[in-house]
Amino acid sequence: MTENSILGGSKLVAFVHVTDPLRARAFYEDVLGLRLVEDEKPFALVFDSNGVMLRVTPVGEFEPTESTVLGWAVNSIEETVRRLTAAGVVFNRYPGLNDADPLGIWKALGGARVAWFRDPDGNVLSLTEF
Repeated sequence: MTENSILGGSKLVAFVHVTDPLRARAFYEDVLGLRLVEDEKPFALVFDSNGVMLRVTPVGEFEPTESTVLGWAVNSIEETVRRLTAAGVVFNRYPGLNDADPLGIWKALGGARVAWFRDPDGNVLSLTEF
């Protein structure tokens, strides 16, 4: 962090939009294993993801983007993919990118390995092993 850093020393807060807070809570808490910190009805479900606050925010109608909105760095991507698959998570397959890997893991040119999946509202989430 430099002397002139405005936000470099501040904690990051992440947001994700959902349409059904009960369904989202079950997914983020029970499937992904994030700790619910507070249920701030009707504004947000607040989760702790290893020290980062995630605000799962209910909105009216919502059209998810095709780009990744949240991602986690994991120690073992194979183990994490297997555990999430066993919990019912379906991993995205992108032709020519990760379609050849049996678990749907893509190897980036720099060596990182990435897998993508969606939450119940269609938000694209990712796992990365560096």
